[in-house]
Amino acid sequence: MAEVITMPRLSDTMSEGKVAKWHKKVGDSVKEGDILAEIETDKAVQDFESEFDGTLLYVGVEENGAAPVDSVLAIIGKEGEDISALKEGNSKEKKSEDKTEESKSDEKVEESNFTESAEIPEGVEVINMPRLSDTMTEGKVAKWHKNVGDKVKEGDIIAEIETDKAVQDFESEFEGILLYRSVEENEAAPVDTVLAIIGPEGTDVSGIISGGSAPKKAAEKPKENTEKVEEKEKPTVSQETSVTNQNSTDRVAISPLAKKMAEDKGIDFHSLKGSGDNGRIVKKDIENYQPTAKVEAKQSSETVSAKAAPVQIPTNFVAGETTETPNSQVRNIIAKRLSESKFTAPHYYLIVEINMDKAIVARKEINSLPDTKISFNDMIIKATAMALRKHPQVNSTWKADKIIHHGDINVGVAVAIPDGLVVPVLKNTDFMNYTQISAAVKDMAGRAKSKGLKANEMEGSTFSVSNLGMFGIETFTSIINQPNSAILSVGAIVEKPIVKDGQIVVGNTMKLSLACDHRVVDGATGAQFLQTLKTYLENPLTLLL
Repeated sequence: MAEVITMPRLSDTMSEGKVAKWHKKVGDSVKEGDILAEIETDKAVQDFESEFDGTLLYVGVEENGAAPVDSVLAIIGKEGEDISALKEGNSKEKKSEDKTEESKSDEKVEESNFTESAEIPEGVEVINMPRLSDTMTEGKVAKWHKNVGDKVKEGDIIAEIETDKAVQDFESEFEGILLYRSVEENEAAPVDTVLAIIGPEGTDVSGIISGGSAPKKAAEKPKENTEKVEEKEKPTVSQETSVTNQNSTDRVAISPLAKKMAEDKGIDFHSLKGSGDNGRIVKKDIENYQPTAKVEAKQSSETVSAKAAPVQIPTNFVAGETTETPNSQVRNIIAKRLSESKFTAPHYYLIVEINMDKAIVARKEINSLPDTKISFNDMIIKATAMALRKHPQVNSTWKADKIIHHGDINVGVAVAIPDGLVVPVLKNTDFMNYTQISAAVKDMAGRAKSKGLKANEMEGSTFSVSNLGMFGIETFTSIINQPNSAILSVGAIVEKPIVKDGQIVVGNTMKLSLACDHRVVDGATGAQFLQTLKTYLENPLTLLL
């Protein structure tokens, strides 16, 4: 009779076990007392031995795979014995889950069929709330540029959509009359729900509106005389070029959809000439792009300034009068993300005091050079990036079953805006010099305050820096900007008495606080990182070594 071996409970807090290593393979002979596998619990890795004699007929979990306590781990019996019934017992729970998923799927299909049953009149186009960033779940209409009844042309800006990161123009890909708007200004809607409907004047769209979500149209027929463009791999951009592009303040007039299509196809849209209004690059420009055609580089003396977006107006105090300010989309997302970070990542804090005397002298000498002006914050960012090179564990991200060690050092710099806080990212910070860091921070901070930052400029950080020293704050702690595993809080430089070579002298000190996610960064690792950072700031010349 075959024996079923279940995942053992090797500690009081253990809910599942992970098979670190199998010592026996299917078909191997097993004796009582033989070590079958090494089981990794929530506390340690332990040898797990067999209590039976026989042949290993079945393995329920592969190496590095996990399974709940009491689920089937292995089956031991006589060679050639039929164990199909025992294996089926192992899958009962999975089948039950599958049935539940299938029922949910059936419900979704029914809903989808119900929605799709609403026929779209000829010439009518349903516009959904676009997904303008990877983390976007809903969008807020900051401003409508078209009213119901207005004529819309392809390339016209219909609305300004506020995502969790920025405000972006949303343009029409169709021509017709704006027949319907699902939300008013300052209201939000989930991604992929109906945002607007465009079509011939007088068309009845009540059937579509009652459907609640956007009906799916039949697959579009390929346009005649349109050649398919083969997708190419994205060209590798050198770190030097990447920095140069990042520091540029030029902005190309391109729709979010067209930009995404260009990036997916590896097309350099900077060299394209748009067919939309004022030379704006639209979807069809990307579709009709010919990779073999010689495209003249478009040079323009005009730079497009970051569009000023609606910002939260500060509330003026009036005695006896209580007022309310609706939360912006940015404020809602900040609240959600910081709450998730604080309650899911086990924070701890390390504080160190830095002697900034040599840094003050070094900054003064650097700023004496022509056309050069850097801040202490620029020096701290550079030193931080170099310290992360020596302590890659701090430049890591926690995942449910692994830790990701990033190959790039991308420092996010916290910037206060009227709506709250955003974190523009300096890509490959360790390869940037002081001047490049200074220019990039000034550029992105300026555009952040007018909501002119692009979504991709606020993504991909591996570490963050927050500085309140300019407000006279000597020390503070920050909430980790996930998925980072640490954030550095920078205080003010304070002139005070210090002990140097046994004598009390006047010195300039600054306190740094490092908030760490204990799942990734242990106390000793965080302390060693701060020691390296302290060395760099107290001896700025070491950054050149």
